[in-house]
Amino acid sequence: MDGAFSRKVQIHDVSAVTHPALPIKFLILLTVTSLIMFLHRDLIPVLSLWAPLVSAIPTIRSTAPSVTVKNGSYTGLHNSYYNQDFFLGIPYAQPPINDLRFRVPQSLNESWTTSKSATEYPPFCVGYGSDDFEQETDEDCLYLNVIRPSSVPLNASLPVAFWIHGGGFFEGGSGDARYNLSFIVQNSVDMGTPMIGVSIQYRLSAWGFLGGSEMLETGNTNLGFRDQRLALQWVHENIGSFGGDKEKVTIWGESAGAASVGAQVLAYNGRDDGLFRAAISESGGPAVLFFPTDYPGVYNSTTPQKLFTSVVANTTCAYLLGLNTTSTDSLECLRKLPFSEMNAALNTTAGGIGPFFPYIDNDFIADYPSKQLSSGNFVRVPYLIGTNTDEGTAFGSGYGPNGTGVNSDSEFSDVLNSTGLLTGSDANLEIQKLYPNDQSVGIPSLEMYPELYTPENPLSAKVGLQYRRVCAYMGDLVMQAPRRLTAHSWTKFGVPVYTYRFDVLVNGVPASTGATHFQEVAFVFNNTQGLGYDTLVAVDPFANKTQNYFDLAQEMSQRWVGFIVHGVPNGETGVSWPNYAGNTTEGEKNLVFNVTGSYTEDDTYRKEGIAYINEHALDVYGI
Repeated sequence: MDGAFSRKVQIHDVSAVTHPALPIKFLILLTVTSLIMFLHRDLIPVLSLWAPLVSAIPTIRSTAPSVTVKNGSYTGLHNSYYNQDFFLGIPYAQPPINDLRFRVPQSLNESWTTSKSATEYPPFCVGYGSDDFEQETDEDCLYLNVIRPSSVPLNASLPVAFWIHGGGFFEGGSGDARYNLSFIVQNSVDMGTPMIGVSIQYRLSAWGFLGGSEMLETGNTNLGFRDQRLALQWVHENIGSFGGDKEKVTIWGESAGAASVGAQVLAYNGRDDGLFRAAISESGGPAVLFFPTDYPGVYNSTTPQKLFTSVVANTTCAYLLGLNTTSTDSLECLRKLPFSEMNAALNTTAGGIGPFFPYIDNDFIADYPSKQLSSGNFVRVPYLIGTNTDEGTAFGSGYGPNGTGVNSDSEFSDVLNSTGLLTGSDANLEIQKLYPNDQSVGIPSLEMYPELYTPENPLSAKVGLQYRRVCAYMGDLVMQAPRRLTAHSWTKFGVPVYTYRFDVLVNGVPASTGATHFQEVAFVFNNTQGLGYDTLVAVDPFANKTQNYFDLAQEMSQRWVGFIVHGVPNGETGVSWPNYAGNTTEGEKNLVFNVTGSYTEDDTYRKEGIAYINEHALDVYGI
């Protein structure tokens, strides 16, 4: 085992059995006709399967790849352009339907003797956001995909990247072409350090995060996180059949996926089950497992209980609310509802007082994350974690009166009070001092967007005169402060941690928005073809950009490979990425990704404001 990963853990095996054959989700025609159809934008969701077709038609070898796992055998697909094998839509749990709805995921419970097809991406888990546009969704959705280099024998022991998609815990799926694993796997081969890529799906919205006493009393809490855990256990038991090493798994995610990585690090009060040896979080992490400004106090039982009651009230189970029933009666009723009725109720609820977030259940999430981090109750594995410079522009609009922009100090004060996070006049005044109405220190920076928000700037009417101020605070609250708190916690307990700041304006994003949330994803995946971005909600981030953008994508992707393989995020080019506080004489360092050349910086931006947020973490992220 690599020295960077050395540790002693208790390995817990989880029995695995099987699942009925996959329903046919997508018909893949291996002909030129299918290629023409594939190029149509309506087929974008399947693009990640046939990524190389953009530049060449792959030939399909006469014998399809096959593997045998504990339950039986699967037959996948071979792509000869990248010389990769795809095993898609493999179930890792029993379908969470009927009586298994709103229950802890159950291991597969059957085996078979004939080979099953693993050639189609699964439908997304049911969600309620723009990432689900033009996607097939299904309650039966607990599947994973494996991408492996064909050049490596099945008895190899390759490192494994375990990808968890984001989407605010209410949207997204593994078949999103923006999460194409072929490019980063190919980078690993080109670097002489091949690895395997795994992507998973987990239950979303109330399907995965319904709370309340009914869920707590039956132990069916934070189901989406438990889905991820079972997928990790499946990988631990079966990845060896694909040539992967169960001792070399790195969990990796972005946004809600990054928070999911954080949840796995914190799970069961930081119990180390030996399911992963390293972690990567892009724009998220263990310090905050939900979006705190929408539903303050979501960690306690108040908000989840209100949401549960609202869901029941929107169904034919509502008659139970006025009766003297047991706490499980309404839950059993919800399990028996037709999918169409349950889905309609959640559509209503998610658009009202939802959506649904993780919460403390004294089991999977044992305590406030900030308390667990402070006491060292987390799995102590090397961590790569970072944020984008202008995260706050994704979270800082619409906080003024009636959803408008913030135009005055009093309106900014109202924002602080309305979030309910740091209550009291002293805290309010202190934050106003730490986050002044000074556009030279807000975001996006004047370097990124030189225009001032003045009455003459037409954007001001939309976002408000104090937009930069609000964005700086909200971005720090949701992303920057938690990232720094995590880095400090890892450093405190002597665990390697590498932090970054992504500072790139991509195609399709205005300078007034800057280097905002999600924009690093295409670079890390080395998705320079822009696959999956030709949709109603996204455009190709590399279109009309210079070679520097493509070079940075290669650099970032290689650094991620370096971390997954060796535990140190260095690639073939670029400056050396220092351990956050490994050199105490130089202080805490970030690596800044920029198209003009990456460089290191002192991690001191908005130091006083972020320190205040972190010093009051319990007040900020809980009640």
